[in-house]
Amino acid sequence: MDAGSMSSSSNLKSGSRCPLQEQFLQKRNSRENLDRFIPNRSAMDFDYAHYMLTEGRKGKENPAMVSSPSKDAYRKQLAEAMNMNRTRILAFKNKPPAPVELFPREFSSLPQDKPAKLRRHIPQTSDRTLDAPDLVDDYYLNLLDWGSSNVLAIALASTVYLWDATSGSTSELVTFEDESGPVTSVNWAPDGRHIAIGLDNSEVQLWDSTANRQLRTLRGCHRSRVGSLAWNNHILTTGGMDGCIVNNDVRIRSHIVETYRGHEQEVCGLKWSASGQQLASGGNDNLLHIWDRSVASSNSPTQWLHRLEDHTAAVKALAWCPFQGNLLASGGGGGDRCIKFWNTHTGACLNSVDTGSQVCALLWNKNERELLSSHGFTQNQLTLWKYPSMAKVAELTGHTSRVLYMAQSPDGCTVASAAGDETLRFWNVFGVPEVAKPGPKTNPEPFAHLNRIR
Repeated sequence: MDAGSMSSSSNLKSGSRCPLQEQFLQKRNSRENLDRFIPNRSAMDFDYAHYMLTEGRKGKENPAMVSSPSKDAYRKQLAEAMNMNRTRILAFKNKPPAPVELFPREFSSLPQDKPAKLRRHIPQTSDRTLDAPDLVDDYYLNLLDWGSSNVLAIALASTVYLWDATSGSTSELVTFEDESGPVTSVNWAPDGRHIAIGLDNSEVQLWDSTANRQLRTLRGCHRSRVGSLAWNNHILTTGGMDGCIVNNDVRIRSHIVETYRGHEQEVCGLKWSASGQQLASGGNDNLLHIWDRSVASSNSPTQWLHRLEDHTAAVKALAWCPFQGNLLASGGGGGDRCIKFWNTHTGACLNSVDTGSQVCALLWNKNERELLSSHGFTQNQLTLWKYPSMAKVAELTGHTSRVLYMAQSPDGCTVASAAGDETLRFWNVFGVPEVAKPGPKTNPEPFAHLNRIR
């Protein structure tokens, strides 16, 4: 069991806060930022400084005091013995001349050095912070998603809000009655226009965000709240507190087409692979299942492809690798704290890393071989890892409560994180994608358009 919902003291004062309004930090008075220079006196040689200011200049200012060459020789030896004839190690001089190339590069047969790739700058603070009052602090829910049309959806209590990342405008999509809400999951369809909303009363509603109207309600899938959703083209997969996973074809009236049974407790993580052939599911029973779409059956509950029992806490964080189709990353809750990597073809665990804290969400970088994880107690941080070495690239702090939800912008550069501190933060963590270089022009071979020459 992992820690689920937590009460927040900020609910008492959230009534006066407007959702998705940007926070502005008050600037400190310039008088409060004053500082003074404190020299490092232990590194100073006062005796030598006093000599240079007094004795060292007497000969230049009073030439009559230099009586004989023997006194000059004595003074020179004394200075060497006392280490007083020091010179500056670094001096402002002309740059050394450029080396002369014996063989010009254009005539050299040696391989040319490739320019070193610049290490990108990763901002340590969030680029933008929005208020998210009444955000439910529940580890098992999925209340944040960023659609392909660059609109972010977030559920605050019983209301779903849409934030347009292009214009920065906020709109309210729907508010549910107490007998239906609160909202327990949101997930955009691939078209970026339609959105699925899971509810506490076991129903799932489909909405058209452009027309701002409800399309249909899916009933009969579950017996309790629906905490996880995942789209696979026209198939909407739902996971409930009853441990069931249901594939719904939203085009037909009898929408339930397959049922997956393997979890004994709430399903809190669902992710389809990019190919749409494999489904990963994580539950509060500490189990991770891999399901194969090709062997799904509508007549009986489908048997899992792999049942993975290595985690020792709830498995919510799931992320399929964008550059290796059969690589899955999973994260465990507070009693596990590990990120594990799996070969989903064989079911083998490739690596396991103890992060030291509850793993709430995982996201792959689409442009680099990196993985971003969000965490709970004690630092409530986002950690960027280099794959496959799993060396820490950066740690991003700012949230004051566990970072439960993360979503990635369509271009893959920006990450939005929502936490129990009722704030929504945006991080420019993945950088700007590289512009694809055009391929080299190839001269077409003669008669390439002919199958054969007679």
